[in-house]
Amino acid sequence: MRKNSVVLSIALVAAALTVTACGAAEGNAPAGATGSAAGGGGGKKLTFIQGVAGDNFYISMQCAAEAEAKAKGATLDTQGPQKFDPTLQTPILTSAIAAKPDAILIAPTDVTAMQQPLQQAAAAGIKIVLVDTTVSDPSMAVSQISSDNEGGGKAAFDAIKQLAPNGGKVLVIDNQPGISTTEARTKGFTEAATADGKYPSAGVQYSKNDPATAAQLVTAALAKDPDIVGIFATNLFSAEGAATGVRQAGKDGTVKIVGFDAGPDQVKALEDGTVQALIAQQPGTIGKDGVDQAVAALDGQPTEAKIQTGFTIVTKDNLSSAESQAALYKASCS
Repeated sequence: MRKNSVVLSIALVAAALTVTACGAAEGNAPAGATGSAAGGGGGKKLTFIQGVAGDNFYISMQCAAEAEAKAKGATLDTQGPQKFDPTLQTPILTSAIAAKPDAILIAPTDVTAMQQPLQQAAAAGIKIVLVDTTVSDPSMAVSQISSDNEGGGKAAFDAIKQLAPNGGKVLVIDNQPGISTTEARTKGFTEAATADGKYPSAGVQYSKNDPATAAQLVTAALAKDPDIVGIFATNLFSAEGAATGVRQAGKDGTVKIVGFDAGPDQVKALEDGTVQALIAQQPGTIGKDGVDQAVAALDGQPTEAKIQTGFTIVTKDNLSSAESQAALYKASCS
């Protein structure tokens, strides 16, 4: 059982998260499985394929993964597409397979489109660890590691409920269909709002990971539904664009925004008051755990089939706390 502390400044509650552990006998690390080098990670070659290059979330994951690989004597090569797009990620994965690393850590950019390429990687004898996102059938992976995304979506609704206690319409700005993590966040948020009854849905809009598109969607939505009181932005770029859209609509302070992720732009929006709360994931923990699970599988040790990490609720009031500062994402590993 893993329990993650949640920083609460606006009466938010996050559920304790469970970790499902599976041993070698359950097929995650067959008895006698070995890597290309001695135990403990020494000499092993790992590749990390991000969901998108340049995203502070994946940069933070990379930093922790690199540090853990170095500590274990392994090497880690990091690559990523310029957009969160399976047509751009697939060639990177194909190239990585040809380079024959011992293990690949990957954030699949689509639950369906990345299925076959990952099965090909596993068939080539490469250990697969799914980090952040997943695919329709993750059985080829030795481990899946992600945030409790439904719980994060529910916490986002709880935040809006505290910020706008009289009720009103709520809007979700998501990335795009087919992404396991953001779909789970939207599900958690929508179910919580529906159960409450005072917060009718103004719909779900898709920004396709583009802040400018998110801003346009928010501006149009506020013109159509001026009684929107809260917006949940499911990822870093959606939150950035939502804040711009609210500002352009002249609704600063009136429409409450809760963003998922805590990159530098989101923190600035929090400080400026255009975003009222951030749900920070634990990309560093995901990266570290991803390396640990890959090395364990290569050493024939038991692995955990599914690991869920928690999140920290960051507000302007608690931003300076040690826990909030530790939860903020990195812009670089230097």
